[in-house]
Amino acid sequence: MHIVVCIKQVPDSAQIRVHPVTNTIMRQGVPTIINPYDLFSLEEALRLRDKFGGKVTVLTMGPPMADTSLRKALSMGADAAVLLSDRCFAGSDTLATSYALASAIAKITETEPVGMVFCGKQTIDGDTAQVGPGIAKRLELNQLTYVERIDAVDETARKITVERRAEGGVQVLSTSLPCLITMLEGTNVVRRGTMEDMLRAARTEIPMWSAAKAGITDTALCGLKGSPTVVKKVFAPPPRKEKAKQIDVTGKTADDIAAATLNALFAADARLEETLFRQAGH
Repeated sequence: MHIVVCIKQVPDSAQIRVHPVTNTIMRQGVPTIINPYDLFSLEEALRLRDKFGGKVTVLTMGPPMADTSLRKALSMGADAAVLLSDRCFAGSDTLATSYALASAIAKITETEPVGMVFCGKQTIDGDTAQVGPGIAKRLELNQLTYVERIDAVDETARKITVERRAEGGVQVLSTSLPCLITMLEGTNVVRRGTMEDMLRAARTEIPMWSAAKAGITDTALCGLKGSPTVVKKVFAPPPRKEKAKQIDVTGKTADDIAAATLNALFAADARLEETLFRQAGH
């Protein structure tokens, strides 16, 4: 089975600052990392490859320096990588990004049919969770979002069964392949790369695809031209004024502490108690 994992190189959010005058993100000197949510998708794809065989290809769109993230993915065990890089991609919003990535995946499929596409549930810089579903829509793939566990894969019947976290519970869904999956955080333990894979990643020549190479004929659908989204303002959230409430637990048992905590929560939000009891069937 051939699996494509879409990743994104993002600024390390722990070191991002917002300019106090222009209200724009200050990226200068901020190190980049693989979007953390994408790592869980990559790990899940590698586990399926290890179990069923096949190939894992990692795909990203970005400037030439984004090959650093691709090499990181290769060092973790991915088999191949493709960097989608072209000046016409600059300024892409989620609509234009999903178009470019979907075009590249379609191009990959021409030579190596793709059985699954994995994405993280969202990125830490945009937090929209729109690119994965956008790719699925463009490629007409069945989509399974917010997946916390893959229960079964039947390659012969071309079926997959997953557990999806939904509001109020967990859904067990089954669909046919090919499909697109977005994984939740904490669903697995991301592996460390082996020395062999690290050396292979350092030696690998990563192909860089332009828009034309990815089969994109209409560049007006890419970059700023193809992005109807306009970011009006970026700002840091104001500090919270209210202070944390302290509960004295001196000499109390675990049950007493739990009861005191619940009473404090219910006192702060009267609707919470009603919601919990309703969900419990009372």
